[in-house]
Amino acid sequence: MIDLHTHTNESDGSCTPLELVDRALAMGLEALGISDHDTFAGYDQAVEPARAYGLDLVCGIELSVRMKNRPRSVHVLAYFLDQPPSEEFRGWVNGLLATRRERNIRLVAKLQGMGVPIELSEVERIGRTLTGRPHFARVLIQKGFATDYEDAFRRYFGESAPAFVERHGPEIGVAAANVVGAGGLAVLAHPIRLGVRDPGSEEALIKELRDGGLCGIEVYHSDHKPEDVRRYAGIAKKYDLAVTGGSDFHGDAKPEVALGTGRNGNLDIPKSVLDVLRA
Repeated sequence: MIDLHTHTNESDGSCTPLELVDRALAMGLEALGISDHDTFAGYDQAVEPARAYGLDLVCGIELSVRMKNRPRSVHVLAYFLDQPPSEEFRGWVNGLLATRRERNIRLVAKLQGMGVPIELSEVERIGRTLTGRPHFARVLIQKGFATDYEDAFRRYFGESAPAFVERHGPEIGVAAANVVGAGGLAVLAHPIRLGVRDPGSEEALIKELRDGGLCGIEVYHSDHKPEDVRRYAGIAKKYDLAVTGGSDFHGDAKPEVALGTGRNGNLDIPKSVLDVLRA
């Protein structure tokens, strides 16, 4: 069993990189992919412990990209299967953090306009390398404005909530070109979250993403039902897309999603998925 989609506390997860490695070893994962949002800080910290304990650690990162004529962002997983990314690519990623902070400034203003007494500085103290919405949720919970993470997202800054602010990420072609140029594999993350209910329209959108530079699709994910897995596997085969999979583990931020096994045990991703990717 492997898990190629996880997050540490260097982005929006709750586990430190070492804690995540320990959990992976304890449950017998054959490979672990760390794919924090817009940062390699978690992966970098996990490299030596993983090597010392014999865990196959995969370098990944999750990026939010834009598409023409689509208001919401699309998430892309970038995997570096041969060697870690170059300093040039890391520099490009660091530039993305500036757009995230600009989004956070606008989010603070919206929350304050709703009567929530919150300052960016107090959220950034929790956010460490990267400050995202789960860190805002933690502050709202501490202040008594939300009961838990789900409540905070539903009432304040989920994609349908009144304080939601879109982040201006890179255009998909630019992101994919940077990933491929750095020796990486650009993959569409959790395609079910594209939110396209009509199968034909969904397939057309995935094809458009492939034409924009993506070369893989996350077939296995905690949000995917068996029929979704079959549909995405079929699309991957039809358009010659690489297949990946992972739980999207966040720890306490998403307690219903377990490392390796996903939601209610709906994942059991074989090592062969990673072997094929590397081949």
